[in-house]
This record gives sequence, structure tokens and C-alpha cells, in this order.
Amino acid sequence: MKIAPSIQPQLDWLYTTQLFGIKLGLDNIHKLLGELGLPRANMKFIHVAGTNGKGSTCAFLHSILKQAGINAGLFTSPHLVHFGERIRDAERMISPDEIEEGIARLRDRVCGWDPHPTFFELAFALALDWFARRGLEWIVLETGLGGRLDATNAITPVVSVITPIGWDHMQILGDTLAKIASEKAGIIKPSVPFITQTQDQEALDVLLETARKKTAPLTLVTEPCELPLGLSGPHQRWNAALALAALRAAGLDLPQDRLEAGLKLVEWPARFQRLRADVILDGAHNLDAARVLAQTWREQFPLQKATIVFGAVAGKDISAVLHELAPLAAAWHFTHFDSPRAMTTEELQNILGVSDVPVFHHSNLITALDATQNASPRLITGSLYLAGEVLAAFSQQGAVYERSWQ
Repeated sequence: MKIAPSIQPQLDWLYTTQLFGIKLGLDNIHKLLGELGLPRANMKFIHVAGTNGKGSTCAFLHSILKQAGINAGLFTSPHLVHFGERIRDAERMISPDEIEEGIARLRDRVCGWDPHPTFFELAFALALDWFARRGLEWIVLETGLGGRLDATNAITPVVSVITPIGWDHMQILGDTLAKIASEKAGIIKPSVPFITQTQDQEALDVLLETARKKTAPLTLVTEPCELPLGLSGPHQRWNAALALAALRAAGLDLPQDRLEAGLKLVEWPARFQRLRADVILDGAHNLDAARVLAQTWREQFPLQKATIVFGAVAGKDISAVLHELAPLAAAWHFTHFDSPRAMTTEELQNILGVSDVPVFHHSNLITALDATQNASPRLITGSLYLAGEVLAAFSQQGAVYERSWQ
């Protein structure tokens, strides 16, 4: 896909800060927020971490608040098509002009800093600044990576939520579920209500012990939500249940009809999203995400195999993902896409190994989509960065697609 050059110089500068990489730690973000006078005293945060489901849980929370007439902020990552998706309220996303103006203010503040703030730290500071200027009281925050040292952990929430913990970012967070859970548990604050669900016992033990040590009032969700939802898959019923429990713990006693409307009207792209009746897009980029994708596929397309368009980034356990999806495959179409971390199709083929269904290679997404346009049903998956290109292609908005790798 051809990526159109940006006409926003400040946003272009922000993207260059990705070269500083991912630097976990709170010193820089505390310094930056302190200089900006953020967060404002009236801001109330619902903070969500986890390996899978945290974005969907945030989406449920935000949708319910919107339906209840509360203009809440929402900060998520990564974006799929353009940067503005990361920062929004119930009325709209941050505008291109507001992005430019906000980055310019931040750029002046951090000129000469050593160490320089990272891309994610600047994006988070931009979000809080915009939320403050919009006069927002309630804000839903999705952690970026981990929890304990993630920039979003510079705030104190009114409630903390941790979705299921699984295997991802092991090179940074640890090589056991207990180590990964310990990093996620870093968002649990003393005496602040904490919500989680039944999950792998190794991870759950860490979460429960952390809550006990910090005297954080605990709600353990043990049953999925049975109300109608706007997102597909049995795992979304657990995400919805977490959202409902978090709102109760935050002291928001909302009318039942508003809760039900928020759950049903929620929108969250690239999570078993139907681009057409027979074309599914899902950003399943790790083992647990692939597992729930396969479960949802069997629920929605019983006894039907998929033509799978697949692209992935390096640093993930792609062997496990391919293993989970292989029973669904009528054919594989491996594709490269526009990311510096994108794996080659030859690398994907080597990981897959010998296949009993046809395997095809494509140099870019457009050729992969063209080659599979008559296949039905079709599943496009493997990376959220690939998903962004797909959404841009299907919406004919390729000119506004903004490549990112964080």
C-alpha cells in the first residue's frame, strides 16, 4: 500500500521519536506531566491493563459512559489507520489541528531533554492535555505495555482493571506468567478498587496477592455477561462483565437501559470485525488472541474453513498463532505489509512448515486482497498493524493511513 506523505510537520516529528524506542519507567512522564500541570485534580481515571481484551474492555466502558450521557475521554493504542484514533471523547476524536497544536506545545517543553521522552510518553501527555482542555471528568485509559512502568501508570485511578494475562512481550515483561502478571499488577494502587476475572491460576495468584498487600478492594468476576453485545465472541462476554464491574466499583450507578445500550452499540475495529458478510478482520497477534479467534470463528462459521490472509511482526510467538489457526485454513495467503517489523512471507512459510493446504506468497497487502477477492469466507489476521492497512484499503482511505510501529 502506498503511504501518503503527511502534511502535518508536528505529527511527523512525533513519529520520529519512535526511534528512541520503548523505555519503560515513570521518571520522564512524571516530569513532563508535572510541567504541564497534569492530570487535573478533577480527572477520574479507569485504568485497564492485561494481555488480551483490554482494548475491548475500554471500548465497552467508553460506550456505556457515552450512552449514559457522560462525555468521557478514551486513550488507547496503537492506532489502526490514523493517530487521532488514540485520543477521543464521546463526541469526537482529537482533530488534526489540535494534534499539531498540542505536539508543538510539547515539543517546546521537551527541547533538549536527556533522556528524551518517548513516542508513547508524548502521546499520553498529549491525550491528558486534550482531555483537560475539553473539560473531561471521566477518562478510560488503556496501558501501552505491561503496567508497572507504563507511562499511563503515572496517574492514580478510581478503579484498576486487569483483563486475562497471557504470553506476549516476554522479552520485556518476563518468561513466566507470574512475572508477566507482576508487571501488569503494577497498576494496582493502595486502597483503590481492583477488578479482574478468573484466569490462569499462576497469574491470578499474583494479582490476588498484590491486591491483598495493597489493601485494594477486590472484585473477582466469575461469570460472563449474558446481555446482548455489539462485539462477537465468547471472550467479549468476559470483557463486558469486567466493564460493568468496573463501573460499579467506580461508584457509577447507571440506569440498566443505558448499560444495555452501551454494550450493544459498542464499536471496536479489528476484533472479529465483519468488513463484509464473509470477510472477517481480526488483529490476533499472540497465542491467546488466536485461540479466541479460532473459537469465535467456529461459533460464527460452523464447519466452514477460511482462506486466511496472514501477516505478522517479528518478536511474537507466531508459531503458536499459526498452530491455533491451522485447523481453520482452506488456504494460506502470507503477505508482507508496511512496517519495519513485518516478517517476510518466507519467514512465515518456514514457521508454518509443511502444510496440507495451499500456501501463497504476496509482496504487499493489495496483491493479497486481489488474489483472494473471490474467496469465501475470508479471514484477515495476524497483526494490528496489518489490520490498519486493511481498514484503510476497504474504506478507500489509503491517503490518510499513518504507519506506526508503537
